[in-house]
Amino acid sequence: MLTRSTRYLIFFQYIGTKYSGVMKAPTHQAVKGVQNYLEEAVRRLKPVNVVSLYISSRTDTGVHALGNSAHFDLQRQNGKTPFAEDVLVNALNFHLRPEPIRVTRAYRVSDVFHARFQAVARTYVYRLVTGVHHPSSMPLTDANLCWVLRHDGLDVGAMCDAAALLVGTHNFSSFRALNSEAAFKDPVKTLDRASMEPGNAFVHRHFHRDIQFWELTFKSRSFLYKQVRRMTGALVAVGQGKMSVSGVKELLEVQDSKAYPQNFTAPPDGLFLTRVDYHHSDLQPPAASCSLL
Repeated sequence: MLTRSTRYLIFFQYIGTKYSGVMKAPTHQAVKGVQNYLEEAVRRLKPVNVVSLYISSRTDTGVHALGNSAHFDLQRQNGKTPFAEDVLVNALNFHLRPEPIRVTRAYRVSDVFHARFQAVARTYVYRLVTGVHHPSSMPLTDANLCWVLRHDGLDVGAMCDAAALLVGTHNFSSFRALNSEAAFKDPVKTLDRASMEPGNAFVHRHFHRDIQFWELTFKSRSFLYKQVRRMTGALVAVGQGKMSVSGVKELLEVQDSKAYPQNFTAPPDGLFLTRVDYHHSDLQPPAASCSLL
């Protein structure tokens, strides 16, 4: 007798440099998405059902994540009981080797749970570095993991003033890039946080060069296409004196994607999706027992 399928929510991280993005790429495409590898790892567990992952937060080519999430249904063969969460995490990570993708947590959730629609907040961090005059001077541990600015300094005060203008509920049309879904997405978003703080190299204690890392943090329930990279690009332009603080305000008020200056969008390298939040009650497991592999 076959058991019912079990719905799992997983949290996962990845270095996005080599992928087409997090979403699944078509089979004919040479460069795959993170979802392709995650689904293949689940298939290697030999479920009865055809497995499809539902990703909570889309990230583009070259963008990284420390805390993306997805749900999927899994039905085991021969009436076996559902995987325990920790066993599932270890099994998926075994099959993900040697890709720079790791599952960090898993939860059994209700059959009606949806990773995308029930997310209450998403947090992105954008990493910047100044004081580097050539990318080859970066520590290897941070290569492709930050935006290397070839300026010795930034006007951090002006950047913070400009970031404060973005907090709250606004029409962010000027900060979204146009794509096929733009006409169907509400451009009004509530930005709960936009802040700038000093950061560190991953090997800061052992890297003896005078370079400065910065982190821009953005938190909202949802974001528009390339909104974070465009907001970052505008704030960096303020820090470099290429745009005034009032210029950011005007850009926000004009509500026109075409008004965004060309070549200001931040590159994907420094962008990390750091966490996706849910209500605690949504992460409670249904009443059922688990067994080991």
